[in-house]
Amino acid sequence: MAATAPAVAPPEPTALPRTLPTRPGAGLDAHLERLGPLPRVGPGLVDQVQAAGLRGRGGAGFPTGTKLRAVAAGRRRPVVVANGTEGEPASAKDRTLLVNAPHLVLDGITAATQALGADRAVLCVDRVQRPVLDAVHRALDERRRLGTDPVRIELLAAPNRYVAGEETALVRFVDGHDAKPTFVPPRPFEKGVGGRPTLVDNVETLAQIGLIARFGGDWYRAVGTADEPGTLLVTLSGAVAQAGVREVPSGTGLAATLVGAGVDPDRIGAVLVGGYFGAWLDGPTAWSSALSHASLRSAGGALGCGVVFVHPVDRCGLAETASIARWLAGENAGQCGPCMYGLPAIADALDHLALGTRHAAAAVGRLEQLLPAVEGRGACRHPDGAVRLVRSALATFAADVEAHASGRPCPAQQPWLPTPEPGAWR
Repeated sequence: MAATAPAVAPPEPTALPRTLPTRPGAGLDAHLERLGPLPRVGPGLVDQVQAAGLRGRGGAGFPTGTKLRAVAAGRRRPVVVANGTEGEPASAKDRTLLVNAPHLVLDGITAATQALGADRAVLCVDRVQRPVLDAVHRALDERRRLGTDPVRIELLAAPNRYVAGEETALVRFVDGHDAKPTFVPPRPFEKGVGGRPTLVDNVETLAQIGLIARFGGDWYRAVGTADEPGTLLVTLSGAVAQAGVREVPSGTGLAATLVGAGVDPDRIGAVLVGGYFGAWLDGPTAWSSALSHASLRSAGGALGCGVVFVHPVDRCGLAETASIARWLAGENAGQCGPCMYGLPAIADALDHLALGTRHAAAAVGRLEQLLPAVEGRGACRHPDGAVRLVRSALATFAADVEAHASGRPCPAQQPWLPTPEPGAWR
């Protein structure tokens, strides 16, 4: 970046926040004052990221160094695509990061582009997120005006659809087509934008790369766990006194995080972790779990995009799940039978169960037939995510399932979580 920007001493490695600045929304000068200039990097950054143990922050937590190596091994010049679409309605981490620390994300994109020798870099943001688009536009203009950016980064306004942020859908969109997923293989790292190897990474992951490029893997590993180092951005909502986005070390106890947000343990009916493709955990299980892929996986959950929604004890978890399932059914790309027909059928059965209709008892058996018939049969993981959520609800709210099937539904049926209106695919 700017040759005149003074170098700064690395921040204390255990000090938080790391990715979110203490002066939200500050410009380039404040960004450089806090973190110093981004050094020009080469292929060696891939080794640094591998040594740092960074995992993707958008979903399954795939090792980022492995992903970088796969893209670098391609025979054609790579492309870098930064995913800031955040189609998950319960998440706010990516837009919070892009509004408050756009320069760190742009640093990560720049570093990844240089490390891979890519000649194209694209940042995709949900087109309905006007404050995010404005913040990134300002940051890009500032860098170009001051001549501090060695990489030209394109900004694209992506469709407001849940699966539009899936990596193959994003590749199709950058190539000028509808933002709908495609069958894999090949995956984008093999054949992505323009048929070239493409790195598609979440913006939080790229922000972490911006830190590793400056301060190295040892600094990065000073917080978090040995297998999952670094920090996480977590979106807390529901029955919490202090909702919002928090940055915590990976492996932080979920109980400590909830207590810090003012959660009353006696008010917890269940906790949704990982978002709409995540899973419900009962209160005691959630209380004893940690914010890491390994811990939540062993508890039957998923870290996913870092969503933690506290469902209160006096509301109906089946009604909440039915609302999400109906929304997920409407968000399918209209390409595969499991999504087009299976997800609406699952949503219908859940509606009967949640409402305790005369078909509620039959709906339980219907769900037992539908869930395995839909799972693993789509072009993308949309049906799999919906199945995981529904299965977790049937297990976590088992007592409610029995009561509803007997015609005794919960009194509080109003869902809490958002289910936005669908947008276009282009």
